[in-house]
Amino acid sequence: MSSPHAKQSSRPIGVFDSGIGGLTVTRALMERLPFEDIVYFGDTARVPYGVKSVATIEHFAQQMVDFLLQHEVKLLVIACNTISAVAAAKIRARVNIPVIDVIEAGARSAVEATRNDAIGVIATPTTVNSNAYARGVHALKADARVYSQACPLLVPLVEEGWLDHPVTRLTVQEYLKPVLAEGIDTLVLGCTHYPLLKPLLAQEAGSNIRLVDSAVSVAEQVAETLAALDLANPQRGEPTYRYYVTDIPLRFQTVGERFLGRSLRHLEMVQL
Repeated sequence: MSSPHAKQSSRPIGVFDSGIGGLTVTRALMERLPFEDIVYFGDTARVPYGVKSVATIEHFAQQMVDFLLQHEVKLLVIACNTISAVAAAKIRARVNIPVIDVIEAGARSAVEATRNDAIGVIATPTTVNSNAYARGVHALKADARVYSQACPLLVPLVEEGWLDHPVTRLTVQEYLKPVLAEGIDTLVLGCTHYPLLKPLLAQEAGSNIRLVDSAVSVAEQVAETLAALDLANPQRGEPTYRYYVTDIPLRFQTVGERFLGRSLRHLEMVQL
């Protein structure tokens, strides 16, 4: 007879995002935790969230959380910086399973990485305006200096697949100028699209600047949490990955597979 705890450890991890950017987080989870089942939810019909009100974002996020709870997930990952910035506290208050969000994980890694306490953050305008990364960093290290730069043009360039394109390089150079001028030694990639630009960002930032990939930070924190709570999946077979979206736009498969680094199978469209 298996214990109820064993049953819980074999449940999947739930990952959700406003669209497909969270697939970079899913990819990092797959690489770090190769035996964990994952259920992914992307609200592709209502993306982008960045232009919406806090109340709307909270409402949409709650719908996604409810959907994942129906799939009996053992842990939730908020793979969206916008949702993490405005709704993480509300979500944590409403569920009784661990919740890990990209901003807290990224802030933690940045504080661990910095040597001179000057941290740069590049993100979407909403995430920058929310000041959530600065709050996350200051909660851990009060005297750290955080310099944030909104980069509205990077998401469309990544979705276009222009990962090493002269236009993208020039755009990155412009966005990095003000943060590099502040003497930062650590740069947080505060958007789930940006890990795909890591090689280019590393070149343009220079070898003395540490890049913090929030996707990798999340995967690390999930691994630590599962180990601490004895929730790691005991099975050693092929894991199950399921993807649910609210719309399947024309280029979804191509862009999604680029983010995931593998083929996107078991994709289903649902209505919330």
